[in-house]
Amino acid sequence: MNAVHPKKLLLSKWTAVRPLARDKHFLVARVILPEPPATRIDEVDIEAVHSRTSRRIAWRELRDETLWRQGWV
Repeated sequence: MNAVHPKKLLLSKWTAVRPLARDKHFLVARVILPEPPATRIDEVDIEAVHSRTSRRIAWRELRDETLWRQGWV
């Protein structure tokens, strides 16, 4: 399990174990803040480094080592 804290995700680098739409390297471009500020952060926007496409995922997916590796590998 990747050790990740949601408040330190912004601009962190990630490598997809299996490329997503031919993109492998991603950067957390935005942390989606919850509507009531007292609740927990659930989602982030990741941006592909090469194609600049963006997608929204649950930040907890980044903890799964079968899907993501921390850093650009």
